[in-house]
Amino acid sequence: MSDQSDSLSYALGKPGAWQDEPWEGDLVAKVGDKIFAFLGSGDGSSIGLKCGPTREVADELLQRFPDDVSVMPYIGRSGWNTVRTGRAVGDDEIRELIDASYDYVVSRLPKSRRPANMRE
Repeated sequence: MSDQSDSLSYALGKPGAWQDEPWEGDLVAKVGDKIFAFLGSGDGSSIGLKCGPTREVADELLQRFPDDVSVMPYIGRSGWNTVRTGRAVGDDEIRELIDASYDYVVSRLPKSRRPANMRE
């Protein structure tokens, strides 16, 4: 994804997704009341995503893209990574990572708070 608006548009296209600004100037995409994508502020050159259920799984992406993926501060121990956009991680892979982050967060929501088409 070449910029923040591309990533945000893609994330907000997910069922039940909505934009929030929990901290001044920091955009996030949520489903229910949970964040699935941190879009940040400023230059929009990265996106924070849940890249695995554990740190060990999320580390696989770090190994593949050591210059463009890093552990997110504070929540990285839970499998969240910062992915630099417009570089080695291609747009298709970033879309897949957004999809996976969304799917993981939805799966952790109580069924009553999941988007209608995902309550099974």
